[in-house]
Amino acid sequence: MKNSLLALSAVFALFMTSCSSDDNASDDDSLTGSGEISIKYDNGFNGNDLVLGTANAANANGEAITVNRFNYIVSNFRLVNAAGEEFTYAKDDSYFIISQETEDDQIALANIPAGEYTTLKFGVGIDQEKYLQGAEGQGDFLTLAEDNNMMWSWQAGYKFLNFEGTFTSETITEATEFKIHMGSHGSSLDNYKEVTLELPNNVVVGDGVDSNIHLKIDASKILVGATNSIELTEKQVIMVDAEKSPQIAVNTSEMFVVDHIHNGDGH
Repeated sequence: MKNSLLALSAVFALFMTSCSSDDNASDDDSLTGSGEISIKYDNGFNGNDLVLGTANAANANGEAITVNRFNYIVSNFRLVNAAGEEFTYAKDDSYFIISQETEDDQIALANIPAGEYTTLKFGVGIDQEKYLQGAEGQGDFLTLAEDNNMMWSWQAGYKFLNFEGTFTSETITEATEFKIHMGSHGSSLDNYKEVTLELPNNVVVGDGVDSNIHLKIDASKILVGATNSIELTEKQVIMVDAEKSPQIAVNTSEMFVVDHIHNGDGH
């Protein structure tokens, strides 16, 4: 009887060891091929949904803002996997316009190699390498930018951010128009910025597995960022501005945070 109990204990221990080994196995072992990762840009303003034409509560500068246009360019997507390896999305397919006007707020990155990814990286605007390829090197994106009011002219360059509306403040009590068009001005002023976002949990992709990264965007940070504060009361139109335009570029790069991940679907 004693020998039977010992044998049973040995079998049980072997079974538990086998189960433990399976539990600790990396999910990457079962992921093959490629899949799609979509990215949702959920635009808001100071904790609320961004609704065009609707007044928002006053910001830290005491300015109450009504946003009538909020469009921006995102580009050059990269993903870092759990092993620290970086995957770079095809550059020519890596330029998108997020537009609150047209409700274009989600992009899809196809043919992502199977794996688990911990970090999302992307640019805000158009990098100098792309711009210096000339108009002929922009492909269909040039027409898309023109159709969405995201260019001044080819010589002046792209508008990385088109942020317009009206505001009031303690000293400006009647609704007054503002326009913030931020971008690199040719090759003389480079306002392209890169964003790195650590994901709260790994995004998983592979054959039969398409996933979604849901970002929250706070447009109020365009004016009141972590280090730069822009007062519309002082200047209502900011475009080619060697001082304020780079500050707005930094603020804009700070407006993105990861809200949640959907693994196994594209929604």
